Amino acid sequence: MGTRKGIVIKAVGGFYFVDTPQGMYRSYIRGRLKRETEVLVGDKVKIKVFDGDNAIVEEIYPRQNKLMRPAIANVDQGVIVMSMANPPLNLNLLDRFLVLVQAAGLKSIICFNKIDLVSKAEVKEITKTYQQAGAIVIPTSAKTGDGVEILGEVLRGKVSVLAGPSGVGKSSLLNRIQPGFSLQIGKISQKLRRGRHTTRHVELLTLARGGRVADTPGFTSLALDEIDQRELRYYFPEFIEWAPNCRFPGCLHWREPGCAVKEAVKKKQVDQGRYHRYLDLLQELEG
Repeated sequence: MGTRKGIVIKAVGGFYFVDTPQGMYRSYIRGRLKRETEVLVGDKVKIKVFDGDNAIVEEIYPRQNKLMRPAIANVDQGVIVMSMANPPLNLNLLDRFLVLVQAAGLKSIICFNKIDLVSKAEVKEITKTYQQAGAIVIPTSAKTGDGVEILGEVLRGKVSVLAGPSGVGKSSLLNRIQPGFSLQIGKISQKLRRGRHTTRHVELLTLARGGRVADTPGFTSLALDEIDQRELRYYFPEFIEWAPNCRFPGCLHWREPGCAVKEAVKKKQVDQGRYHRYLDLLQELEG
């Protein structure tokens, strides 16, 4: 019945749901391709239709990029969603997400959700810190609607992945941006003060305003196994202004004397919290 080109929007139970201009096809992979290749959500593929809306994946086109947690390919930007409260803001986890998003070559966007639960001063302070770190920052409240339209416009026409721990409001924000997604919304466990995992698989959702967005399972920890210790400094953009003044080329801004970045931290020209979290990650990679 012919071949089609499309994008994998969901992978469930060994089947890959491929969206094409001619419609949606439930596809599977077999033979040599199955042995040699892993198909990810976001992959651009060629399929051969053999029965109505069923098809076989015949070819996977080269990827622009890929993330492994969440597992998705060909993403334009990473939107890291964190809550200002309930669950508490986890800056260690946020910085891990930022490193992974930047290492994948994606544009970094931070969405601080639930701003209705904290003071405006807190929101202003955290926004300034991460703007200095080179990220686009969007404060939002899925409850009141604040910032939701701005986030929607940032998603327009792009393939975006929303990442972040459970309970921060990723699904709630998507439902606010486009009513009708009907995403399952999880309640925060008051006893454990963390979110229940409500999104069970990665799925690319089509936005009416243009673009696609992936709502992903929440994560509580992220390994940096594939990050080179010597490259970690490049994922902290606020260091770049000062690094050329370091005494030694290739300075890691840790034990070396004459480090201009450490001097900038002392003078509060670089955020101390970000710097200390950088050192934690650096030592973790050394170990």
